Amino acid sequence: MSLDQQLYLSTRNARLIIFARGVSDFGAFLNLVALSTYVYWLSQSVVFVSIFLACRVTGGIVASLFGIPFFRRFAGRGTLAGLDLARALLLTPLLVLIPTHQLSLLPFIAFGIGLCNSLFAIGLNSQLPTWVAPEQRVNTNAWITSAAATGAVFGSLLSGLLIATGGFEAVFAVNIGTYVIAACLVMPLRALYSVAIAAHRGLSAEWRELTKGLRGAPVLAAMLLISMLDTLGSAAHNVGWPVLSQYISPDTAKTVMGYLLAVWACGKFIGARIASALLKGRGTPSMERLFMFGVALMSSGFILTFQQTQLWLALLLVVWAGLGDGLSEVALVSRAQSEPDSLRLPLFSLLTLIQMAGFGVGMLVVGPFYLTWTPAQVIVLFHGLPLTALAVMTLWLGCTAYRSRPDVSGSPPTR
Repeated sequence: MSLDQQLYLSTRNARLIIFARGVSDFGAFLNLVALSTYVYWLSQSVVFVSIFLACRVTGGIVASLFGIPFFRRFAGRGTLAGLDLARALLLTPLLVLIPTHQLSLLPFIAFGIGLCNSLFAIGLNSQLPTWVAPEQRVNTNAWITSAAATGAVFGSLLSGLLIATGGFEAVFAVNIGTYVIAACLVMPLRALYSVAIAAHRGLSAEWRELTKGLRGAPVLAAMLLISMLDTLGSAAHNVGWPVLSQYISPDTAKTVMGYLLAVWACGKFIGARIASALLKGRGTPSMERLFMFGVALMSSGFILTFQQTQLWLALLLVVWAGLGDGLSEVALVSRAQSEPDSLRLPLFSLLTLIQMAGFGVGMLVVGPFYLTWTPAQVIVLFHGLPLTALAVMTLWLGCTAYRSRPDVSGSPPTR
């Protein structure tokens, strides 16, 4: 295969992946909002809604734990398409069963969807280097981040419109359609680059190998730690959106929240495009520095957003937060994909575990704080955690660079 043909197929693969991820994330957020509303409508119980969401998060955690052996055995486009079709099948009972028979099934549906969502993300991110040329990966990751942000907002906003116009059945039918379309987009992918076949190891051996690899890449390990703390901040601002909207405009809180989410998504879209331009042709140190800058921008942006009581100021600052979100996400995923084939799958499984567990724990932990603290105080606390870790990481990197620098006399660096 000639180089031009290889690049053409790589570009084609990248476009298919971007559209598949965008459609898939649109479906994921569509059913997150619609199913949560549907569960409350059926059960009339906030506790049952919490159980439903907990089952969804648990599915994601389980996926991250056994995603390594799963994709070692069942790699490739067929598995990803199968995960999309599995999500469509999981929603089918909501169209054929009467509502009174659905309530007992909903926690299992939530678990299955959470499981498939996380497995799809792990499989796509870890296998992307087999479908896309190295020089196109950062740009592809940037477009995936942009498509995911756009799909998330449109899925959240359109779910309410679909419920109002066609009922819950219309939402579920559209949702099934999105997953079928995503599966159809994945199937034409063609592997262009071979990967080293990893030896079949037990799960504990996989994690030991990953731990060993992270010891050799301490900056990447620190990035994962900061990412874990960042999920606590994400949980805090996700719980806080309705509260902030109520503070800004009690009469139009739902509209205000829609504006904030839409503008945040625009900022994330722009941030992802900027990351693509900044990282073009750059190595891992540039990705690490951009991740640090993006986290600082995002957390400080959310802290400042939640200090506001005027909509125009909140919208201006949430763009700042979105920019940082886009920069840090593209940099982190691109940095993880630069690792060797044997470590890439465990790394993305660990990243998913960190995100799902951190977000799940965060949703449980932050709630009580809103009972006694203002939204601004809660966000300062939880988004202050990644900023503190970032400051420590920056200081550590500075000290490491200073120690490794030869002195003026040319003698070797001190140990």
